[in-house]
Amino acid sequence: MCGIVGVVRRRSTRSSPDLRALVKTLEAVAGRAQSWAGDAEVLVDIATAIVDLDAQLRGIPGIRSLIDDDQSRAELSHTAQKLSSDLDGIERSLDAGTLVVASSDLEVVNSALVQAKDGAWAIHADRVRTAEAVAGLARGAGKNEIGEAALEAYASIQIALAGIDRLEVRGRDSAGLHVLIRNSGLSDKDRVDIEKSDRSDIRFGNRTIRFSGDAVGFVYKFAAEIGDLGDNTCRLRHDIENDAILRQALSSDSAEAIILGHTRWASVGIISEFNTHPLDSLEITQPSKKEKPAPYVVAALNGDVDNFVELSSEKNFAFSPEITTDAKAIPVLVARNEIKGDNPQESFRAAVNTLEGSVAIGAALATAPEQLFLALRGSGQALYVGLAEDAFIIASEPYGIVEETSDYLRLDGESVSDSSRANATRGQIVVLDADQAGEISGINRYSYDGSELLLEPQEIERAEITTRDINRGAAPHFLLKEITESPASLRKTLRGRIVENAGLLEVALGDDAMPEKVRKRLASGSIRKVVVIGQGTAAVAGRAVAATLLDANTELVVSSTLATELSGFSVRDDMSDTLVVAISQSGTTTDTNRTVDVVRDRGAAVISIVNRRKSDLVEKSDGVLYTSDGRDVEMSVASTKAFYAQVAAGVLLALAIADSAGRLDPTRVNQWLTGLRALPLAMEKVLESRAAIAAVAQRHAPRLRYWAVVGNGVNKTAANEIRIKLSELCYKAIAVDVTEDKKHIDLSSEPLIVVCAAGLGGSIADDVSKEVAI
Repeated sequence: MCGIVGVVRRRSTRSSPDLRALVKTLEAVAGRAQSWAGDAEVLVDIATAIVDLDAQLRGIPGIRSLIDDDQSRAELSHTAQKLSSDLDGIERSLDAGTLVVASSDLEVVNSALVQAKDGAWAIHADRVRTAEAVAGLARGAGKNEIGEAALEAYASIQIALAGIDRLEVRGRDSAGLHVLIRNSGLSDKDRVDIEKSDRSDIRFGNRTIRFSGDAVGFVYKFAAEIGDLGDNTCRLRHDIENDAILRQALSSDSAEAIILGHTRWASVGIISEFNTHPLDSLEITQPSKKEKPAPYVVAALNGDVDNFVELSSEKNFAFSPEITTDAKAIPVLVARNEIKGDNPQESFRAAVNTLEGSVAIGAALATAPEQLFLALRGSGQALYVGLAEDAFIIASEPYGIVEETSDYLRLDGESVSDSSRANATRGQIVVLDADQAGEISGINRYSYDGSELLLEPQEIERAEITTRDINRGAAPHFLLKEITESPASLRKTLRGRIVENAGLLEVALGDDAMPEKVRKRLASGSIRKVVVIGQGTAAVAGRAVAATLLDANTELVVSSTLATELSGFSVRDDMSDTLVVAISQSGTTTDTNRTVDVVRDRGAAVISIVNRRKSDLVEKSDGVLYTSDGRDVEMSVASTKAFYAQVAAGVLLALAIADSAGRLDPTRVNQWLTGLRALPLAMEKVLESRAAIAAVAQRHAPRLRYWAVVGNGVNKTAANEIRIKLSELCYKAIAVDVTEDKKHIDLSSEPLIVVCAAGLGGSIADDVSKEVAI
């Protein structure tokens, strides 16, 4: 996987806000937050005020205000960080039960708290940090030395670098950034001198400068097969900061820049500076003196050009021998179409039409320096166009745009504008116009055959995450970060849902999670069956939920299965006697959602356990129990905190279902909930043993080729989840079995066997000990 980023900007017309006044406003809001006593409406007002203040600090006006007033910027950042700390304190008080809100207000409070934390975070971590980074890139020390054109260009560069940083989880063996400038401050003499220098590299390596007509392009690249997240953009930033020619080019008051960047996971072509995207259109066979200079085009590619070998032979590409990536074909094909006389848009459309495979493409053309061209075809890639203030932000994932905007258009690579010509019209091409940047009117969308696809306002979606969700902090990678966040995620899941009554703990779920109509159907016996469904990790969590419900109530017929297994083999015409519990982290799992549609059509009630508010599954469900705070984003491929939160939420729901279906022993419920409350602290103690655990793993795992995981009872559920984690992280096929069955299956391979045995005692523990000995 790779990542594309881009920024298209127009000149801002909004006046810069009064930073001194904003500091005073934030201080007043922080005072209200510090004294908050549990009133939901007050917290909503606090959150709204913070979000409004953040909005004033966005865009070029906000950056200018922050750069020009060092003292107020520092005070604003300090106040926002203090506010963030106070909001964390409110959260801890809610988790500890020292601050109590009505169960009917719990979701309102959770949502407002998340919104307030987002806004406070954005002020100090996004707005202030971006302004300081822009000043660093421009080397203007934060004063009026930075002209408006330069400020806009360096702001776009900073946004692109930040986007690359966040997209590096998709691949990071190399990164590149291209700046296409029109109306630059470079003279004709500057051009002659540069074209004679080492910055006119035919291989389009790092710091190459290209002139074409009135446009000039600067490219920065770095490639390293081994390295840490953030290394690549650090190198790019250093070269940009120290590029005096770039600063001179942006010194013109009328200069405008379009940015195209990329982070790569090499699939075609070795990892090298010259294979780093974006690539340019220059071929080593130069036009004769009678011919016009070849057009200047740059492009970046996600995916593979499946017919690259055939195209290379058919088109007689003349690439520099150091360039072996298939991405080079794209700008070359576009430029050749321009030479034939096609306009920029048709040159791009015709070029991408020759490519086979699932691809996402970004391109900039010197003949249209006020536009950025995008193409998406197939289901394997993605492109998002964010609509920010006076700017379009382009990225391969929503988390590449959310620092600047939550509103975006998602390109659809599978859409067909004419079903009678499906192959010719599948996919989308978008041309972004700088003069209308940030507005729907600046997005021109077409099918692959060139037919216009009108854009409706309702197609603009809103991201449910912010940079706070995807901040890696001090962790070297997201997996470790999310493992260490698991106890906090579990605490948030339990927040306000366990209450004390007459000295005993009991579950408190509102009607939004456990609707009254479902309670009544359970109580009357009209619901007799409960089926827990999911896919992958969510399905494993479902087994734990079903096990709890079976333990709590033997009158209900309880089962757990994959969503696809239920829809494929176990659907009945009448399912009005069934409650389906659907588990999904994202709420967009296609197989789970399709199954929910099927069972609802047959009369089943549906309660979902989901992490994302406003997701598709939420809309399909009678009741929703949110994990964590309803928006606990996981960036790591291997799910960690979501799994634990799903199990915890599932136990709460299982006890509520059992209680509605028949009387529960309050003492037994108290034991369950006491144990559940103790889990976060127990998880933290396990994490404290990380060094010792690592030593054991290092001592035993590398020397054995085959691995297996076993468990019995609920430990079999744990074994299934461990198997998923090992497979995803180590690219190994991992066997998983019931402990007592392992000796009957594959001991001949002499694998490393991980035995899940938590909580075992008595004769069962003795039996497991015997199995281990065998």
